[in-house]
Amino acid sequence: QVQLVESGGGLVQPGGSLRLSCAASGSIFSINAMGWYRQAPGKQRELVAHITVGSSANVADSVKGRFTISRDFAKNMVFLQMNSLKPDDTAVYYCNAEIRRRWGEPWAAYWGQGTQVTVSS
Repeated sequence: QVQLVESGGGLVQPGGSLRLSCAASGSIFSINAMGWYRQAPGKQRELVAHITVGSSANVADSVKGRFTISRDFAKNMVFLQMNSLKPDDTAVYYCNAEIRRRWGEPWAAYWGQGTQVTVSS
C-alpha cells in the first residue's frame, strides 16, 4: 500500500502564508513527479504546482510569484510554500505523486486525502 498524507492547511487572513507538506509512505520503489492540485467548491480540480524528479518546477499562472514547490527526496516529501494568500486561493489542496512500487511495474498516480485552505478575514 502507498499513502500520501498532507498537512499544514488551515484558516489564514488575506496576505498571510501557509506551508503545506505531503509525505509519501508505504511500499515505494521510486517516485517520479510530485505535485499539488486544488479544488474549490463548484469548480474542477486544477494543477497548482508540479516538480519533477530532476527538481524542475512549474506553477500555475494564478499563483506564480506567490507559491513555491519543493521536495525532499530522502524523506519522500513535497512542500508548497504559499505566500500573499488571497480569498481565491481557498480550496481543498491535494498532493499527487507518480510512484512505482516495484522494479518493472508501471508508474501509477496516487492522491492524498486533501487539506483545507481557507483565506478569509
